[in-house]
Amino acid sequence: MKPTGGQAAGGPAAGRQDGVLVQPWTLPSAGRAAAYVGLLVLGAVAGVTGGLVQAAWFPGGLLLALLGAAGLFLGGARATGSRAGAVAPAAGWLTAVVLLTTSRPEGDFLFGAGVGSYLFLLGGMAAAVMCATLGGGRRPEGPGARLGK
Repeated sequence: MKPTGGQAAGGPAAGRQDGVLVQPWTLPSAGRAAAYVGLLVLGAVAGVTGGLVQAAWFPGGLLLALLGAAGLFLGGARATGSRAGAVAPAAGWLTAVVLLTTSRPEGDFLFGAGVGSYLFLLGGMAAAVMCATLGGGRRPEGPGARLGK
């Protein structure tokens, strides 16, 4: 039986030239990789500064820290034009925040067991997920990009 509807014998996406799934995955260019590394470092800096600000000025500092992190995540996605642009600073932010939550052998720690610390941790993770999901993946271009045409 001959395949119909744009499907080849190998499966639903095999042979389709208009789908994203048939394009091979390639390594990012050197400039894009440098942008991701820069966003990772900026995410770590945002995590450290947000951890300090949210504890210093509780209601306003928490809002400022979360808005700064969300702005970095969304800005990274928009600047690179991919969801990886939001994931890179989110990974740096999460790494910095998790490392700051661990206590040292002397008993020192940065995050106390207060409601602000938990809101900063959970709110930052929620902002990272939202920005990575809605941040801006690839969008088709051209006149046939709209549904129904």
